[in-house]
Amino acid sequence: MTDNDSRERAKRFARMLMQQAAWPAAVVVAANILTPLAASARGAFETWPAAVALSVAAASAVAVLALSTLLAFDALLFRLMASHEDEASSGAAVDDMLARMRLKPIPSAIRQFDDRVAGTRRLLTRQRAALGLFVVMLFAAGFWAPR
Repeated sequence: MTDNDSRERAKRFARMLMQQAAWPAAVVVAANILTPLAASARGAFETWPAAVALSVAAASAVAVLALSTLLAFDALLFRLMASHEDEASSGAAVDDMLARMRLKPIPSAIRQFDDRVAGTRRLLTRQRAALGLFVVMLFAAGFWAPR
């Protein structure tokens, strides 16, 4: 793969990560604005199963927002990688930045681009699981709310 291809892959991945960080966070924020209005109108806090479901939904909402923040940070790191000429210098720049921010020590060997992508995809999977739990718990709270 040429250096231009790796830069283009990093740019595309960073763009995709920003989108994947933004829309779940927007869904959670919108739902958290609308849910208390609907829940109080229907008396959802009066039954313990609905209250528990709303509490679990709130906790998973926090997880979605935290993971969205991590994905946005990773997107910025991939943009940094895209600004360098080759894969080795881009990986070294990211490792140097993380070390200067005291988030990670400088590794003995530079991680490959595909390894970094795999780690970020694991974060995406966790975010989707938390978003799924959030949606299921909102529906469960609606199911258990008094009519």
